[in-house]
Amino acid sequence: MSALGGAVETAPVSSLHAFGSVNPDDFPVPTGREEEWRFTPLRRLRGLHKDAVLGSEGVTVAVDAAPEIELSERTRPSADSSFLPADRISARAFAAAATATVITVPKEAVASRPTYVTVTGTDASVATAGHLVIDVQPYGRATVVIDQRGSAVYADNVEINVADGGDLTVVSLADWDDDAVQVAHHVATLGRDAHLAHFAVTLGGSLVRLSPTVRYAGPGGDAELYGITFADAGQHLEHRLFVDHDTPNCRSRVRYKGALRGDGAHTVWIGDVLIRPEATGTDTYEYNRNLVLTDGARADSVPNLEILTGEVVGAGHASASGRLEDEHLFYLQARGIPFEEARRLVIRGFFAELIARIGLPELEDRIMQAIEGELS
Repeated sequence: MSALGGAVETAPVSSLHAFGSVNPDDFPVPTGREEEWRFTPLRRLRGLHKDAVLGSEGVTVAVDAAPEIELSERTRPSADSSFLPADRISARAFAAAATATVITVPKEAVASRPTYVTVTGTDASVATAGHLVIDVQPYGRATVVIDQRGSAVYADNVEINVADGGDLTVVSLADWDDDAVQVAHHVATLGRDAHLAHFAVTLGGSLVRLSPTVRYAGPGGDAELYGITFADAGQHLEHRLFVDHDTPNCRSRVRYKGALRGDGAHTVWIGDVLIRPEATGTDTYEYNRNLVLTDGARADSVPNLEILTGEVVGAGHASASGRLEDEHLFYLQARGIPFEEARRLVIRGFFAELIARIGLPELEDRIMQAIEGELS
C-alpha cells in the first residue's frame, strides 16, 4: 500500500486506529475530547497539533553507522514508503520533513556494532519535523540506537521495515532537557519470520508522547516492545502502542514499566492489540507496571485487547499501578540497610530486568545512572 495515495481505512473492523492519511487536513484539530487525545495536555504541545510552523532548524541529526550499514538521505518521504500517519501531528511532520535519513541493512549483512543516531535539540523556540527510515533487508541483523537530547519542540516519524528473516533491535532514548516537547510515531512492518525488539526509554522532557505501531507482512513475525519510563515533577510522558495482528502465526510481547515521583508527574500507557479474523495462530501478551513513589503523581494505564478470531495460541493483558511494597523495604532494613538505600535497591530491581534486555552495557549503565539520579 502506498502511503502517498491519500486517506485509507487501516482497520475497518475496529474502532481503534481506523483511519490514516498523509494529508494533515484530513484530521480535525484535536480538542482533548477525543479518545486518542484525552490524556494529552494539548496546551503544552506548543501548537504541534494546530498550526505551528514545522521547519528543520531546531534539531540536528548525526549518524555513526556500523561499517556494514548503508547510510543515505532522500529529499522527502518516498512514494514507495509504507508509512501512513494515523493522527494530525504525524501527518504534519510527514508533510513538513524536507529530508529523510535512511539507514539500510543490506541483505544478509550482520552489523558488527550498533549504529547510533544522535538527535540534538538546539532551539526550542522553533518547531522541527523529522523523518528516519530503518530498512532491514532479508536476513539482515542490526542494532540502532536513537539518542535524543537537548532542547527542542520536535514532531518526528520513524519508519521501520524488517524484511523476511531480518532481526532488528531499536533503542529509542528520550533524554531531553526539561523544556523539550516531542511527539513521535514509530511504525514497524515485519516480514516473514522477522524479529523486532523495540525499546522506548523515556526519561527527559517536559512532554513526550511516543506512539509505536507494529504490523505484519508475513507469518512468523515476532515483535517485542519494551518500555522504561521515569517521570518527575511536572513531566508528562505518554506511550500509546498499537499491535495490529492481521497475519496468521505471528507473535507479540509488550512489557512496559514506569516510575513516578513529584507533584504533577504523569505517565500514560495505552496498549492496543487487535487480532483480526484472518490472524489465526496469534500469540500475544502485554503488561504495564507502574510505581507511584509520592503523592501528587498519577499513572494512567489502559490495556485494550480486541480478538476477532477464536483460533489463537494465546492472548492476554495485565496492568497494575501501586506503591513500593512495605515488606520489601522492611526485609532490607531489617538487615541493616538504611531506608533510602533500601528504596533505591528496590527501584533498581524493578527496572533491572528490562534494562538488561537491551544488551548494550554502556547504554544500560547510562540508563540506570539516570534513574538513580532521578531518585536523588
